[in-house]
Amino acid sequence: MSRGGEMVYIPDDSDFSSFRDQCESLEGWHCRYNKAGVTVWSQGQEESCTVQKIKTRISCKDVPAETLYDVLHDTSYRSKWDSNMIETYDIGRLTVNADVGYYSWKCPSPLKNRDFVTLRSWLPLGNDYMIINYSVKHPKYPPRKDFVRAVSLQTGYLIKANGDGACILYYLTQVDPRGSLPKWVVNRVSQFVAPKAMKKIYKAGLKYPEWKRRHDPGYKPWVYPEQNTLPSVSLAELSVQHADSLENIDETGLPEEHLSTSDHEA
Repeated sequence: MSRGGEMVYIPDDSDFSSFRDQCESLEGWHCRYNKAGVTVWSQGQEESCTVQKIKTRISCKDVPAETLYDVLHDTSYRSKWDSNMIETYDIGRLTVNADVGYYSWKCPSPLKNRDFVTLRSWLPLGNDYMIINYSVKHPKYPPRKDFVRAVSLQTGYLIKANGDGACILYYLTQVDPRGSLPKWVVNRVSQFVAPKAMKKIYKAGLKYPEWKRRHDPGYKPWVYPEQNTLPSVSLAELSVQHADSLENIDETGLPEEHLSTSDHEA
């Protein structure tokens, strides 16, 4: 997503417009899964290639767009629904609608766990909402020995209002996981992990209003910037995270039999 590949920048209206177009367009996308209201597409890479662009879509009845937007922003709530997450926190704010954050997640055994440092930006547009990110380097958050630092080339959500109290959620991601992964992992992302992840976000949206009523209901710094107490981060402190500067491990020989269903909860 970074312009020219070198300069860190905060996405503007044209970036959000491009992201929305990618979510809504079917041109060049290949359907990989379509069951029970969830669709998964892939684009532009060989099936055996690790760095695929994946897009998923789910229709969420009884969940307003603004509620799902809150769910995806609320790091305090994330541990309630994202069982893959090891740790997540906000590092600092760049503007009223952009920040830098950290996220680590459990990969299916026997793969090594991965983590990210990303620049995230968000934009409400009428009844629709978008959140997008890409990987950056922050001097105080270098790669850790216990994780493989992965690279988000472009990842984000588009939440579209769909009638009264309902919405459609798109999730689009292009990530370099840094490693030569077994083909079964790449295949299972589209066939199993992505659909399950979307269903979990949907269920999280159904439960969020009740949870939020009991957990600081007025606190939403993504909606009310004046509530944001994060330290300021300057763009000058950041640089683009290039995949080729990171560890690249070969996990192609790892067997599938160790994989358990619980490992794949996304």
